[in-house]
Amino acid sequence: MSSKEILNQFEQTYLNDINLFLSDNLSNFVSQSTLQKSMRYSLLAGGKRLRPILTLAVLDAFNVKCNHDLLKVACAVELLHTYSLIHDDLPAMDNDNLRRNKPTNHRIFGPGMATLAGDGLLTLSFEWLTDNELSYEKQAKLVLALSKAAGPSGMVAGQASDIEYENHKLNLSQLQTLHANKTGALIHYAVDAGLIIASDNAQLNHLLLSFADDFGLAFQIYDDILDRTATVKELGKPVSQDGIKNTYPNLLGLSNSIEKLKETILHGKKQLEIANTEYSLDVSILQSFFSYFKI
Repeated sequence: MSSKEILNQFEQTYLNDINLFLSDNLSNFVSQSTLQKSMRYSLLAGGKRLRPILTLAVLDAFNVKCNHDLLKVACAVELLHTYSLIHDDLPAMDNDNLRRNKPTNHRIFGPGMATLAGDGLLTLSFEWLTDNELSYEKQAKLVLALSKAAGPSGMVAGQASDIEYENHKLNLSQLQTLHANKTGALIHYAVDAGLIIASDNAQLNHLLLSFADDFGLAFQIYDDILDRTATVKELGKPVSQDGIKNTYPNLLGLSNSIEKLKETILHGKKQLEIANTEYSLDVSILQSFFSYFKI
């Protein structure tokens, strides 16, 4: 079975469960009707559900059976990710009108309600990390990890740098730091969440978090490449929007960005191979995530 087939099979196993959980449970936690509609609009607009599926893939690698509480924990990061997309699209940020081939939240509900919808999803994500039957120690570790990944030392820092240096060309090291925060931090967290639940082996965890960082970097490079090469219909959002931003094609050129992507993927696969060889961990599903990148 090819990596793409392995990934498709795993996604088919859990994607419907994730979407149903998000749809069925959101209304239980939101009392204001318009706010709920705004939150649901973006949360259920589609998407790969990459981050919760990554968490579930880590649990699967450690033979941890998914249940209601673990699905709730895995879905928490999707709430937070959706909040970041709503806020990123706002007039004060990127002022985008299209997301996932639909009008952005503020185009439907207005900037004020869209802001509140993002706020609601952000705070609800932490509620879901603690409103479950996991041990208090694991709940606290999950909250701390997501706070760091999403906050002023993670995703928010990356977004701030993206704005601050929009008209200032960064070098490669600076660009990697920016995107490690902006994009990579939540992907790192998605893997870390599974490890917090399932593994206390520090050396093995280090290998899997190194894989997560490589995957996050590859994800950003690939997104930058698609902004140059894909159509609006293919991406579901505006393209060629990064002309004045710090992106890998703008810094390295398109062909060198593709080579950097290949190099990053190779390093990530190596981390998983070591985890398999030294710890007998079945990494086939985690490795299949690299099939996202069509190069």
